[in-house]
Parts: sequence; structure tokens; C-alpha cells
Amino acid sequence: MTDDRERTTGTGRLITGLAWAVLLLGLWLWGRGVTADVPRSPDGPTTGDVFAIGRPADPARLPRPAQPLNEARPQRIDIPRLGVQAPVVARGLDARGAVDPPPFDQPGVVGWYGSGTPPGAAGAALMVGHVDTETRPAVFYKLSTLEPGQTVRVVRSDGRIAVFTIDDVRVLPRDGFDAGRAYGPHVPGRAELRLITCGGTFDRATRTYSANVVVSAYLTGTGR
Repeated sequence: MTDDRERTTGTGRLITGLAWAVLLLGLWLWGRGVTADVPRSPDGPTTGDVFAIGRPADPARLPRPAQPLNEARPQRIDIPRLGVQAPVVARGLDARGAVDPPPFDQPGVVGWYGSGTPPGAAGAALMVGHVDTETRPAVFYKLSTLEPGQTVRVVRSDGRIAVFTIDDVRVLPRDGFDAGRAYGPHVPGRAELRLITCGGTFDRATRTYSANVVVSAYLTGTGR
């Protein structure tokens, strides 16, 4: 009986690990394959400098992490630096295994991976948003301009506000992309948040972006 339980547990862990790997790969592909048709300079970057691979913060200058909260669904995300106050909707996975973003006719809405970690709970909560649509900028258009030390607030269904402090902003090119590092938890047991959109340069021929913008933050406070 003990051997059977151990084999069952090991199989469950393997399945969970494979599912997580598929999700991370899908997120990477999503960042490569979202299309748009907004007029752009033919040789200029769109949402960040792909050569500025990261802006990690000095840990000594950042606040201490707060104790993770119980699970509760996110309802709204506020990014004061960008003037963003956006509703959040739960989303599943698309056919490629990526988090399915909100429809293009909802450019001001942010999608949360509803089968994953809720913002404020231990682990990494994943949120995705469009950088633009065929006609205009979308909710995460200026995501790459955020800097470590700035805050993101998530209003939750339990009436609490999870306050996150940004500790890393990266525009990651597809070459040498490490999906686990980009989207997985950075510190075990900590409540973390990832904000993800397309970035780099836009290729009109393939209608794809060259990179992903990944903003990492961790829970530093709560409010009501």
C-alpha cells in the first residue's frame, strides 16, 4: 500500500509538472504570436528596448514581503504609475496552452489565469493584457515603462486589497527565453504577481512581436 501511494503521488507530481511546463511554453508562444495593426515606425521599438534585458532592483531598497493571504478572486487591478484601473476576468488556456487573453474588443480588461494562483496567495499569479489592438493602444501598452519600487494594487473578492511592489521589469527576447524564470515563483512561499504582455519590435511581415514584457512584483501589504 505504501508503494502504491508513493507511485500515485509521484505520478500526480509529474502530471502537475508537465501541465505547468505546457502553460509556460504557451505563454511564451502567446508573446510571440499576438498580432496587431497599429501604425508604427518601421524601425522603432514598440513597448520597450529589447536590449534592456532587465531592471532588477536593489533588494535593500525594497520593503519586506508580507505574509501571503488566503485565496480570493481578483476583481480589479490598479497601476497608479500608468493610470490604469482595469477590471480583471478569469481566463483559461487557449489551444496552444497559453493563458487566453480577453477579446480584442475588450482592450481595457486584464485576464487572470483562473486555474492558477490568486493574487495575494502564495505562488505566482499570472495576469495578461493586450499591448494594443488593430486601432489603438490597450491596457498594458506602457507596461515596460514601470520600474522597481513602484506599486500594483489588486482588489479582491474578499474585500481586501493586495498591494504588490515591483522588483523586476524585463523585456525578454525569444532567443534564449527561460519561461520558468520569467513566469514561475522567484522565492518559495512568497506571494508574487506577474504582469505579461507583448513587447520588443513588431514585424509587419509575420505580424508578431519579438519579445515579452514581464513585470514581476511581490506582496508587501494589504488594505481594505
